Order: sequence, then C-alpha cells, then structure tokens
Amino acid sequence: LLRPQSGEAMAQHRLSLNLYKRMQTYTIDATGKKLGRLASEVAVILMGKHLPDFAPHKPGTSRVLITNARSLNLPTKKIKEKTYVRYSGYPRGIKERTMEKVIEKFELRDVIEKAVYRMLPGNKLRRDRMKRLTINDNA
Repeated sequence: LLRPQSGEAMAQHRLSLNLYKRMQTYTIDATGKKLGRLASEVAVILMGKHLPDFAPHKPGTSRVLITNARSLNLPTKKIKEKTYVRYSGYPRGIKERTMEKVIEKFELRDVIEKAVYRMLPGNKLRRDRMKRLTINDNA
C-alpha cells in the first residue's frame, strides 16, 4: 500500500537531497606540513566546524582528500621515538609499536589516519567522518 508522503516527509527528503548537493571535497596538500597541524585541519573540516551551520550532533557534509602524503614534514627523531600503545585488557597485554615500525609494516597513510582519528571526538559519528577521508601517497 503506497500512500503519498506528507508535507513534512517531503521537506525532510528535500533536506537530505540538499545536504548531498552541498557535499564538497577539500583537497589539502601535505607538502612540508607537520603531522599534528595537518590532522587538526582535516578534523575541523570533517566535523563541519568550518561551516556556519555547524552542529555537534550532525556528521558534517565535507570530504577531504590529502595529496602528497609522502612529503609530509616528519622529523627523524619523531619517527624513531613516537610510540603507539595498545592494551588488550589482559595482564602484560600492552603492545607498543614505534612510528618507524608502523610506516614499515603498513604505510604513512596509517600514521595520518591515526592522527586524524584521534583528533575527532570519540562518539558514534567518528567512523562516518573517517570514511570521508582519502589519502593519496604520491609525492
């Protein structure tokens, strides 16, 4: 049984279409930028804080493309000494991995993703916001 949508439902449908049309892609060149500054800039765009109609309960409408990720400004001291720590919950379950090992085993893309992920608020919208992040490695 199909019935015509009410005026409120039609308005809601138009609103979702307008949000889709408003979705913009921001391209950020990572050449010579520090990791933390890049991550905070990307997090602000993914949250939608750069828009005048920002609301913390909305996922945001912008996509971010990071180009030239390999030419990011990472000091060798940070690459050697920065550690990522995980805890399994079991006794002696702490696992540590340096940034150097993360870049070897995975890629620089994972380091940038972790930095952006940790800059976003830890709520249900974090995963959706991270899906709108694309990292391009060419340098």
